[in-house]
Amino acid sequence: MKKTYKIEVDCANCANKMEEAAKKTPGVKDATVNFMALKMIVDFEDGADIPAVMKEVTARCKKVEDDCEIYL
Repeated sequence: MKKTYKIEVDCANCANKMEEAAKKTPGVKDATVNFMALKMIVDFEDGADIPAVMKEVTARCKKVEDDCEIYL
């Protein structure tokens, strides 16, 4: 299942790092961050607990860019 989230991120390099962090999160099959559109598309693994996975994605992204926001 794919879901799109609005994000706030300051630079393209940080967006790339956030994408890599999201991809490494358990429960995420794939993730793409579009810096220009300020969107993150997350493809979840079958049976994933989406709210719990997104909580972990947000935590991992905040380690990369502490003032980023992901609007769930």
